[in-house]
Amino acid sequence: MNRETIHSGQGTGIHRFSKERAACGSRKEPVLRISKRDGISLKKAWGIRLLAVLLGLVICAVVIFLLTHLNPVEVYRSIIDGAVGTGRRSWTTVRDTMVLLCIAIGLTPAFKMRFWNIGAEGQVLMGGAAAAAVMLYLGRGLPPVVLLVVMVIASMAAGLLWGLIPAVFKAYLNTNETLFTLMLNYVAMQIVTFCIVFWENPKGSNTVGIINAQTRAGWLPPLFGMDYGWNVVIVLAFTVGMYIYLKYSKQGYEISVVGESENTARYAGVSVKKVIMRTMAISGAICGLAGFVIVSGASHTISTSTAGGRGFTAIIVAWMAKFNAFAMILISFFLVFMEKGAVQIASQYNLNENASEIITGILLFCLIGCEFFINYKVELNRKHREVTA
Repeated sequence: MNRETIHSGQGTGIHRFSKERAACGSRKEPVLRISKRDGISLKKAWGIRLLAVLLGLVICAVVIFLLTHLNPVEVYRSIIDGAVGTGRRSWTTVRDTMVLLCIAIGLTPAFKMRFWNIGAEGQVLMGGAAAAAVMLYLGRGLPPVVLLVVMVIASMAAGLLWGLIPAVFKAYLNTNETLFTLMLNYVAMQIVTFCIVFWENPKGSNTVGIINAQTRAGWLPPLFGMDYGWNVVIVLAFTVGMYIYLKYSKQGYEISVVGESENTARYAGVSVKKVIMRTMAISGAICGLAGFVIVSGASHTISTSTAGGRGFTAIIVAWMAKFNAFAMILISFFLVFMEKGAVQIASQYNLNENASEIITGILLFCLIGCEFFINYKVELNRKHREVTA
């Protein structure tokens, strides 16, 4: 290779380097700078959530007007009237809120352990089926208080079993808990369908009907004159208990450690297998208790639709509350509130119930989206200028 060729090659390399450098010089800094927050005050976090709700309501108002040409304020009034417009409607909303809250509380320890329990529907169904079986077979032979205690134990035991099965397979065979728990939902539905064949009333109806309609054996009695008073007491007691259990108990600490890192938990001397099985047993038992609350304190019957999709809705509740048991109360109430408002909208304005679901979806989108601004800071980049060479 002669000297001219070498010189020419060096010149080409220098020219290419100069072009790349010039390209870098023309690159601009981004307008916004996003950084993870070290922490945020509770007051500021809830302020951001409140702004997200207000923004969602404004967007919903625009959507309502564009699609239906109705006054958004009147639609909102109808939603409120459908959820809490009368005393009976208010208590129905409270009743369903307690059911959703109970399931969310049940899912919380499993999710905090990073065990993706998608089987709440099946656990609720098994708990409800166990409660219904006790009502049918022991309703005439046991005193009312004893009967209710047996129903609670049976429903929690059934839910516990349904939660423990995937936990054992996860602990010893490392199976996929998401698929396992999801498939158990369908198994539970088939078991309930099988039971309905023997329990149907009247015969040939393919439904169980209202259980013990005349004697009300196994029905939760009114409390202080309120039909669903016991529902509130039972679920709120478990809500407080779960908060204390996760925050202050040794087992709650172990759940957090396993959720952060199983290797760290093993290094700290925690039996991961034991924690997985124990936590899922608790999770399943509380979801089973929700089945008891539905059968004994609400519908007084059992069917494949007893859970009504609330096992999946409860996942949203648990995640949005960041596993805070008390925050779940507000979120559960909000979702049930919007669900009840759908019926009123449909009847008053001859709209499909999906109209309210659209409103709920927009509000949920805003609420979930606001979590980004709670966890991250978005600032105008002061270095937004052209970088010179």
